[in-house]
Amino acid sequence: MLGRRQIREKVVQTLYAYCQNPRDNVEVEREMFRNIEKIYNLYIYQLNFLVALRDLAEQQVEIAKEKYIKTEKDINPNLKFIQNRILERIESNQERLSFTSKHQDLKWSLYDDFLVKTFQRIIASKRYQDYMASQENSFDEDQKFIGKLFLKFIAENEAFHELLEDIDMNWADDFHIANSMIQKTIGFMKENEPTHTLIRVVKNQEDRDFARNLLFYGISHWGESEKKLEARLQNWDLDRVSLMDRVIIITAFTELDYFPSIPSRVIINEYIEIAKAFSTDKSQVFVNGLLGKYTNEINRV
Repeated sequence: MLGRRQIREKVVQTLYAYCQNPRDNVEVEREMFRNIEKIYNLYIYQLNFLVALRDLAEQQVEIAKEKYIKTEKDINPNLKFIQNRILERIESNQERLSFTSKHQDLKWSLYDDFLVKTFQRIIASKRYQDYMASQENSFDEDQKFIGKLFLKFIAENEAFHELLEDIDMNWADDFHIANSMIQKTIGFMKENEPTHTLIRVVKNQEDRDFARNLLFYGISHWGESEKKLEARLQNWDLDRVSLMDRVIIITAFTELDYFPSIPSRVIINEYIEIAKAFSTDKSQVFVNGLLGKYTNEINRV
């Protein structure tokens, strides 16, 4: 599910888009939640990729059985990857199956070029070959292998990121969030406990209200927040501050001003991390300095 940092990221992204194309507040809020829900589609798309890798391996075994001249490997194939307990649980998960049946665009064709090339890279890797040769055959081994496979061939795969960017720019921005959700899904599985549900994008109504209110206050108090920022720039014109840096700082000002129950240090740390993700290396220093100065001036704890 989205943590508060990821929710803050979505608010920052929405405010950035709003600054470039102002619209009715209600429509802006709807768009933000639509984009949040799209993360679940990406999450399912990546789970389906893992399932498709398993299905492709199974297809290869069936094709080998039909060969006119068979090798010992064709006759007695190693089914360890196909029977991986984590992949089997993902494949049989009813929530994934139901959602995919309603969103056919999230399915992978076994003849998809990217899928096939990734599968070929996987089976050629030392990690895969060591796993297939291992005699351990335990739930723990299966879980660790799929976790590492996902990290190397999906989460850290630049080609996968580029593929998502071609499908939906929001997916490219949210790749790291969906990756975290997948890793938790794999890591949370227990050998003797059924895996019924997947991870929700937004945990509860409290988190939805936090996102909605942060966005609303950000838009409605943008002018005064921008003046606060301008007043604290030393030997620097507001126009010289990049739009993304302005959005990050103003969103942080908004949270410091209108969410008194959240400690200032938590807020500052969160927006420093957001600056690291969305802006330049110098931005995190700039954001840290301005927010620290602001909290001191208003005696915010």
